Amino acid sequence: MKKRVKIHPTLSVALATYNEEANIVRCLNSVKGWVDEIIIVDGSSADKTRELASKFGVVVVKTTNKPIFHINKQLAIDNCQGLWVLQLDADEVVSETLKDEILSVIKKGSEDNAFWIPRKNYFLGRWLRKTGQYPDPVIRFFKKGMARLPCRSVHEQITVKGGIGSLRGHLLHYPYPSFSEYLKKSDRYTSLTAGELLKAGEKANFSSFLKAYFRFEKDFWLRFLRHKGFLDGFPGLIFSAYSGLHNITAYVKFWELYRKKGSN
Repeated sequence: MKKRVKIHPTLSVALATYNEEANIVRCLNSVKGWVDEIIIVDGSSADKTRELASKFGVVVVKTTNKPIFHINKQLAIDNCQGLWVLQLDADEVVSETLKDEILSVIKKGSEDNAFWIPRKNYFLGRWLRKTGQYPDPVIRFFKKGMARLPCRSVHEQITVKGGIGSLRGHLLHYPYPSFSEYLKKSDRYTSLTAGELLKAGEKANFSSFLKAYFRFEKDFWLRFLRHKGFLDGFPGLIFSAYSGLHNITAYVKFWELYRKKGSN
């Protein structure tokens, strides 16, 4: 761990990482030179994530890789000393417009304690404009101590004390450099959903399968028709289909867990 220096920065960046050598340099380059502090909590990456990050003079805290990744994100936030915190994922990039807005808010001050930021998502070689993936607002910029991650689910939003404003500049999100990477993340997310179903006391029967099936139908048509995924072409079709299949895949994994639990 890099030795901490006692400072009182204005803006801290908080990241949690795990095997992000393909993304971390691009992310850190987007904040280099205009933030006061960068805190990275790394879940014992087996690649060069920590080595690459250290070249940027950041503070790296090594820990275990938690099943709920937001636990490490919150740990990074807790380690920040800044009056303001910008929480990023390693596969995100801060656009120039967003950078200017953030610095303007800090300079002028704000009655709001946090801000929604629109996010552009890159999938199968293009930015999704529809498919329920734009503007994909996320709360990532907030006053220290005024926002916290519940650390219960992978897709949860930060909870905020007080008012929430909105910014126009974008976070550029590169979550899936290839479809294989998309499937790897999908495998992890469906396993988490399966565990949540088991924890909630769901029973593996025909009725619960039908609920999963109808969620599949609903999610697909919601993204492809209501959210106009068809305007995103083939990537919109595939994203809509696999978003719906999340429910079926998670149910099959839940069924396996339920049977295993019942046999013990």
